[in-house]
Amino acid sequence: MRVFETELQGVRRIEPEVFTDHRGSYVELFDSEKYRAACGGVTFVQDDISVSHTNVLRGLHGDWQTTKLVSVLAGEGYALLADNRPDSPTYRRWQAFVLDGTSRHQLLIPPGIGNSVYVVQGPLVYWYKQNQHWAPGRQFTIRWDDPSWGFEWPTRDPILSARDAKGDYVTAP
Repeated sequence: MRVFETELQGVRRIEPEVFTDHRGSYVELFDSEKYRAACGGVTFVQDDISVSHTNVLRGLHGDWQTTKLVSVLAGEGYALLADNRPDSPTYRRWQAFVLDGTSRHQLLIPPGIGNSVYVVQGPLVYWYKQNQHWAPGRQFTIRWDDPSWGFEWPTRDPILSARDAKGDYVTAP
């Protein structure tokens, strides 16, 4: 496994080793001992999977307490992360990553970062671990096309939930 810092403070890109042969491939997505250092000692308590069709955009969601480890198990996604932490040196900056079911790259996302994925090729299976149990009312949603952020997406007309179309931007915890 290789770990890289990104342009956003505290966000890490993790590249697990993928073994491939004539039968297919194998990858270890998580091992608590190996990931302890890579994830800054975070203990994960919940795993979730979403399955989405091509042209769906999920997010930008976040909260002020939850660290996430995300990866794409199948399909191809354009993951866009936005730093919504007013005290961060990378506040209001964003960075995009291609995640796919072949490379199995992962992103470690600290609290206060808006997390999203646009489905370039579906079905997309998006897997994530969280260090907090999901709690309604604790999350923020940044509108996907908020002009003040200057996001760049590979589409202008994604399929959105009502929540994602509206957004409820919150600047501070």
